[in-house]
Amino acid sequence: MTDVVSRTAALIEAPSITPATGAVFDVLEAMLAPLGFAVHRFLAGELPEGPVENLFAIRQGPAGSRHFAFAGHLDVVPPGEGWSSAPFTADVRDVPGGPLLYGRGAVDMKGAIAAMVCAVEQIPAEVGTLSFIITGDEEGPAKYGTVPLIEHIRAIGAIPDFCLVGEPTSVHRLGDMIKIGRRGSVNMWLTAKGAQGHVAYPHLADNPIPRLVALLAELDALVLDEGSEWFQPSNLEVTDLEVGNRATNVIPAEARARLSIRYNDHHTGQALVDRVTEIGARHRTEVRATLHGEAFITLPGAQSALVAAAVEAETGLMPELSTTGGTSDARFLRALCPVIEFGLTNATMHKTDEAVAVDDLVVLTRIYRRIAISALS
Repeated sequence: MTDVVSRTAALIEAPSITPATGAVFDVLEAMLAPLGFAVHRFLAGELPEGPVENLFAIRQGPAGSRHFAFAGHLDVVPPGEGWSSAPFTADVRDVPGGPLLYGRGAVDMKGAIAAMVCAVEQIPAEVGTLSFIITGDEEGPAKYGTVPLIEHIRAIGAIPDFCLVGEPTSVHRLGDMIKIGRRGSVNMWLTAKGAQGHVAYPHLADNPIPRLVALLAELDALVLDEGSEWFQPSNLEVTDLEVGNRATNVIPAEARARLSIRYNDHHTGQALVDRVTEIGARHRTEVRATLHGEAFITLPGAQSALVAAAVEAETGLMPELSTTGGTSDARFLRALCPVIEFGLTNATMHKTDEAVAVDDLVVLTRIYRRIAISALS
């Protein structure tokens, strides 16, 4: 217990608001190097907030042995206001039900990384090859994180046979859910242009607001699908509406909106962009889009079975196989090898007073050890 708590605490106390670099990677490297891992760190790009650092660490097993990888991220979201203790000071408190470890990143996902470090410490090198794929750009745009890591892994010929992502997938208690896929994600920006004019002379102007509102109403009424075998229905959400007109007697020249679509395997991102663009054209509205990842799934089989067996052995639960939730870097890693996500209970992630049960860290370490050994067998 002491090892996984102290390691989680050490990672928490290295502040790493996205994009992460520097000290928090120093802490992880200091954990992995003594365990026989060759650690490679590199900066992959520069965001307005600063550079992005990535880490790939590998401990080679015997020639021809299987390769199991663990993927995760050291960057965290900003702590926000209202914490009952300093967000980057690990604070263990005794509460009813057992002690909790508080701190930004305790759940998402420094606790999982620490648990995997403790797990591999107990696995002899002759069992097989182990690696860590760790980025500092998951909570941000994910432009310079896992994608460059994948390029590095391919360049050195270290492609895993199976990858586990340590995202917090459990809902009510540790072990009740694993993720075998995720819906795709695309954001779109809509711009309706008109002609500015005086409100008393509307015939001399062109008000873009009614056209944009009509477009949004049509888009909001769309039923994209009813779901599929492994995915919930796709949903389109309007996430912003802006005009910025401070004058009460002026018809504005432009109105803007933003929407987000989370979609299942009935669609591709480009097909959805094309559909919205076609509808937008009828309302004389321009559409610009950014695709964040396609829907994907690792169909139930050997990988999900070994993860579920490890969870059941340590918790007594048979986890639900799910594709719910937001995006994760599994959307990139699935291009390397089969990928499944499993980690801590997600109730407090991204919230103030983020906290993990100490007992869950201990059990997660045992689950991860079982997964790794099974994956290498």
